[in-house]
Amino acid sequence: MTTTARYQRRLRDPVFLLSLVAALSAFVIQSGELGTADTTVRLQTTHWLWTSQPQVPSGELLVFGLHGRDGKLYSWYGIGQSLIFLPADLVGTFLEHLPIFANYDGTDPGVRSIVVSYSTNILINVLTAMVCFRFLRLLGFTTRQAVAGVLALLFCTTHLHYAQNMMENNYILLLTMTGLTWQYEWLQTGSRRALAIGSAAFGLNLLTRLTTGLDLLAGGVFLLLVLWFDGVRSRALWFRIVSYCQIVAPVYLFFLLIDRVYQYYRFGSFTNTYVSIVAREQRALNPSLPANYPWEVPFRVGFFGALFTPEKSIFLVDPLVVLAILLAVVTWKRLRNDVRAYLLTAFLLLFAYISFYARYSVWSGDFAWGDRYVSTAAEMVAFISVPILLRYRHNLAKSIWWLGTLLIAISAVVQLASLAFWLPLEIYQMETMGHPTFVIALRFKNIAAFALGRMEQWGLNNIPMTQDPWDYVHITTWNFLPFLLRRVGVAQRWVVDVAFLVWVTGLAALAWAFRRLCKMLAISHDPPPLEGSATEPQAAS
Repeated sequence: MTTTARYQRRLRDPVFLLSLVAALSAFVIQSGELGTADTTVRLQTTHWLWTSQPQVPSGELLVFGLHGRDGKLYSWYGIGQSLIFLPADLVGTFLEHLPIFANYDGTDPGVRSIVVSYSTNILINVLTAMVCFRFLRLLGFTTRQAVAGVLALLFCTTHLHYAQNMMENNYILLLTMTGLTWQYEWLQTGSRRALAIGSAAFGLNLLTRLTTGLDLLAGGVFLLLVLWFDGVRSRALWFRIVSYCQIVAPVYLFFLLIDRVYQYYRFGSFTNTYVSIVAREQRALNPSLPANYPWEVPFRVGFFGALFTPEKSIFLVDPLVVLAILLAVVTWKRLRNDVRAYLLTAFLLLFAYISFYARYSVWSGDFAWGDRYVSTAAEMVAFISVPILLRYRHNLAKSIWWLGTLLIAISAVVQLASLAFWLPLEIYQMETMGHPTFVIALRFKNIAAFALGRMEQWGLNNIPMTQDPWDYVHITTWNFLPFLLRRVGVAQRWVVDVAFLVWVTGLAALAWAFRRLCKMLAISHDPPPLEGSATEPQAAS
């Protein structure tokens, strides 16, 4: 087969086109910045791993650093995201010190952050798309339905926002879906290798954020529910549980041990977490803090806040959650057992995260689009709604189909709007506007004001100046690299022009790949829905 023939064959492969769409979409939305100060500190920890630089500069005490062993300042975050940054940090640091960038050194967005943000976000986006596609196929969805589900995840959930603003969310989702996918493959095939891979993914999550122990538990709950819905009981069920634990327990203990050793290295304890150290040091500075800080928020405030506040509601920032709830109710009796198990597991995981963070001092996730602590679980609930809608389209009332279509369109518009500006813009505005504020409506108002050049007339120039002038520069331009380079004004004109040319080319390539993928799927026909036992061979067909 010639090279041209291989290329043409790939362009007829929906999986290849899906990965291409995932890569290009992540490419065109990057700002070159890491998104938040939290991620910047995690990248500094990456730098600490292989250089002599400290984890936390001395000026960051009690902002991102805590006193640890020998009185040194250490980052309080897990090391998981710092590890995935390592290859890109090595390359970015090398490029940053080339003579060609000598006059650009110390300017935001920096060369190193550009390399890290582009390479890491594109990699995570493509891997997530492939893993979620595989998982949906294991649940018996057709290629067409699975591709639609992945596209819904990439463009109609907060996954799109966090592909630009690189918090831990998308990396956590990737590892959680990898764990679910390969552990479920073990349940279907008995492959111990698949179970080990899935368990290692869940274990890596523990290094990223210790609360992902909830995701780890969700993996076991999902498999148990599949077996239970399939009627597996007594001795057969016990045999499966023992076989599962024999593989996963050593893997989980291994990664938990790594996390605890890292904790001991920094803070001299195997058992505590950074939260207890933050509480101790903050109370030393401010004795008026309550004794239960940072868990002083009334449960009802954080719980219902994540659901219904106009600034952080999951139903507003991830409208497909509404569709998932609706479809779960109206199609429950028709759903395959494994799809039921997944839906129930995802809803339980979302409830668990909302409940866990409800009393936390910053339950809302603070500087974030939506509630970042629960957004990953919300995405897990949301994205499967689209494959279910397609699978049972002919069994649903027309009103539900049209409502579903409307919610998909609204979700896509909301997520695209989340990319337009750096996320603190509305947060700074609310310092003068007060609370509560319908953040999504304010974002659309900001977009209109910027696009029409009417910021002053609409009162949007009254954005409080922050202590860091860079913040003001960042929130007063479109949040994409070419616009940011032009706004900062340090890069040479030809560099900015080339950046715009590459960006526009990337947009055109994305539009072409997306159109070709949709056209290919439009001419395909889905077979009747598969029903019955989730662990029969048909589930992976």
